[in-house]
Amino acid sequence: MPHKSGKKTVRKEITWNLTPLFEGDDSPKIGRKRKKLDAECYRFINAWRDRKDYLEDPAVLGKALDEYEHLMRFYGADGDEGYYFWLRTQQDQNSSELKAKFNKIEEFSRKIENDMRFFQMRISKIPVRRQKIFLDHPDLARYRHFLERAFDEAKYLLSEDEEKILSLKASTSYSNWVKMTSSFIVREERDVLDDDGSKVRKTFSEILSLMNNKKKNVRDSAAKAFNDIIAKHAAVAENEINSILANKKIDDELRAMPRPDLSRHISDDMESAVVDSLIGAVAGRFDIPVRFYELKAKLLKVRKLKYHERNVEYGMADRKFVFDDAVNLVRKVFSGLDSEFSRALDSFLGQGQFDVYPAKGKASGAFCAHHLILHPTYILLNHTDTLNDVLTLAHELGHGINNEMIRKKQHALYFGTPLSTAEVASTFMEDFVLQEILREADEEMRLALMVMKLNDDVSTIFRQVACYRFEQELHTQFRQRGYLSNKEIGVIFRKHMASYMGDYVEQTAGSENWWIYWGHIRSFFYVYSYASGLLISKSLQNYVKSDPKFIGKVKIFLSAGLSDSPRNIFGKLGIDISDAGFWGRGIEEIEKLLDETISLAKKLRKIK
Repeated sequence: MPHKSGKKTVRKEITWNLTPLFEGDDSPKIGRKRKKLDAECYRFINAWRDRKDYLEDPAVLGKALDEYEHLMRFYGADGDEGYYFWLRTQQDQNSSELKAKFNKIEEFSRKIENDMRFFQMRISKIPVRRQKIFLDHPDLARYRHFLERAFDEAKYLLSEDEEKILSLKASTSYSNWVKMTSSFIVREERDVLDDDGSKVRKTFSEILSLMNNKKKNVRDSAAKAFNDIIAKHAAVAENEINSILANKKIDDELRAMPRPDLSRHISDDMESAVVDSLIGAVAGRFDIPVRFYELKAKLLKVRKLKYHERNVEYGMADRKFVFDDAVNLVRKVFSGLDSEFSRALDSFLGQGQFDVYPAKGKASGAFCAHHLILHPTYILLNHTDTLNDVLTLAHELGHGINNEMIRKKQHALYFGTPLSTAEVASTFMEDFVLQEILREADEEMRLALMVMKLNDDVSTIFRQVACYRFEQELHTQFRQRGYLSNKEIGVIFRKHMASYMGDYVEQTAGSENWWIYWGHIRSFFYVYSYASGLLISKSLQNYVKSDPKFIGKVKIFLSAGLSDSPRNIFGKLGIDISDAGFWGRGIEEIEKLLDETISLAKKLRKIK
């Protein structure tokens, strides 16, 4: 939305500069680059497919991994083309032409991935009795954790031919279903009430934002439209979710996975016991969000909050931030932490790595995308000038800075983060930005911002853990019964949402369908990473507040990528994430903030 100050201003569109990849959707370079990628990939495949010596001699494996790292650095399986057309489909999810081009490069890359699958699979099958020789060999030192993970995953791998079959069915049995549902929803528009009481046509992303509007008639109108949209697609979502649950069940059974979430833990480089400890610790303190919603209902002077009103801002926290103001605030905070952080922000701006404003067909929400280690990072926002949008900017930039620091220190096989710690950098940056706003606020504003921060912590930690438990029951019930109607899924969903919300949030009609648009449950068991990331982040924040020089150690974590397990990386920083008490101490920080907020509300006579 344009910033209004006297006369009307025109908002300057800020979209991605994708020319480092291609100059357009029909660039002649696309075909040439695909041909080059194909040649390089099959040069590697043909060189190593019939060789066995790299499985017996660590020095030869070192040479093979050097070639593999080079291939993953410059080409991958889909190169510039796969990244480019994925980004373009996020800008326009309704374009059948873009979908077709992306599907073609996906099909192309899937063949390469299948033909190259032998390499990592054969490495993972190196006999256990010889694995230590490979792990300790100096020629393989730079790939040690890559090998450790390969050996850990070997237990659940099928044969090469079987793995190829599972990969080939992935689109039809999983990703096509997920893309279909989300694309149906995101293309919807409805007439809703605007701030001035007039009816205006809004996109799905804009309707999502309006449900947090301070004006009751506006948010109620948006909620009605939102519920109407997702109810319209309930039958489609029912078929979609049952299909991908069945696909997951088949994969798990073939791999002899003893529990539905184990594959997530393995891919995240986390022990199941650590995740179970986190889930149990958070679920055991659902009294905290229940108390928070009681406070919020009292502050808003209602007996109960409607389901869609949980995130409505309280008090004066509705200050408007046009994008330039948001950038200036974030830059100031980042500079105070470390100049490298603010330089990354300015580089993203200067290189056209942001797509900022809502648009019809554009993906909802926000994300930070990366692909090959040599590719630019791109950040998608749906900025509507709210304070939450400022925090979203800081959050996604945290991911972006994480990417930039990893690419400076690690090789291509370590470029990335396990999901278990993917949210640490983002929430770290986001919280420091909010603390800067708090620092300059009077008591009225402080109360509003403290409520806002609690709202965010509750959503990030308690809501995500409730969702994780919903997923656990969803998979269990499906495997027992074979099919679940959308109404049955809604009952399970509502039960788990109510478990952390308590009696002060009304499970209003339509809320049972909100699982339909929640994309994260399609990335099975992803959501725990929000809770683990924020609780770890709180520890790092406390260290930096006590000693600003500790930012140097934070940067070590930000640069680590996939070079070691999260447990070992944080262990080097003095943080033991295997200790059950660690999660409890992070939760106590939230309880402390809640107690302080209640006390301030009483001091200001907002509640009794």
